[in-house]
Amino acid sequence: MSNLRAILIAGPTASGKSEAALGLAEALGGTIINADSKQVYRDLRVLSARPSAEDEMRAPHALYGFVPSQEGYSVGRWLEDVETALAQVETEGKMPIVTGGTGLYFKALLEGLSPVPDIPQEVRILWRDAASEKRPEELHALLCERDPEMAEQLRPSDPQRIVRALEVLDATGRSLAQWQKQAGRPLLKADEALCIFVTRPRDELYARINARFDAMVSEGALDEVQALAAQQLDPDLPVMRAHGVKPLMELLSGTLTRDEAIERVKTDTRRYAKRQETWAKRNMIAWKRIEKKESKSLMSNIFSFIDV
Repeated sequence: MSNLRAILIAGPTASGKSEAALGLAEALGGTIINADSKQVYRDLRVLSARPSAEDEMRAPHALYGFVPSQEGYSVGRWLEDVETALAQVETEGKMPIVTGGTGLYFKALLEGLSPVPDIPQEVRILWRDAASEKRPEELHALLCERDPEMAEQLRPSDPQRIVRALEVLDATGRSLAQWQKQAGRPLLKADEALCIFVTRPRDELYARINARFDAMVSEGALDEVQALAAQQLDPDLPVMRAHGVKPLMELLSGTLTRDEAIERVKTDTRRYAKRQETWAKRNMIAWKRIEKKESKSLMSNIFSFIDV
């Protein structure tokens, strides 16, 4: 791939993406750029599995841990930030290695974002209030009545995206599904990027998820959540929906026992990994898929796609 401008490494949580990205960055003199919607948050190093300080010393990292928890970071803002980061890395003559588990970030990077107009503040407040008063299933039922095309694409248990669809419908008079059909401006062309999806056999992946969370608990995940709780943030903020935050807060409040909270987080994370796999099968069809069965095989598999 003589015209290679960037390497993209996606995959389900705990699949080994960060490890692969770090190995590549060291081998190629590259810079790792974050594409994970929770690893952007300053207060979630442990719980979001952000690279350690030691890893960050081994290779340059960008867009990690720079957003305050009080801010609602979005894919649109990430696209602006990653454009700046890519330009900086290219100016330095390094290889950008974009890695993370947020599929929408990669989709926006390669396809651009649909030009949805800004939503007026009064409309945002209207639907935020509705979300605090109604269950997600009720909001989804309302969306089914008003915008069945968009409702069909969303899970009834996903209030954030349901509210977003209702906001857009009210503000523009058009379905979000219709806006999404309008092409955006990609930052990278498909033939300029090596796109790799790293995965593992399901039983191995689930075992890694469980073991990783046990390690997070021993490394201070509960202290991290306690500090987050002390900020008394709006529960609808994205940082508050990071995996592990709610069950650990319920542990701190006495609603769940320690064992119940730990098992809840592990179960939620395994389900999330399954959704990531499903999303990739629908939206990352052209990506090179590597199932990592042996720890020593991944790097050689990746390098087989690169002209070095």
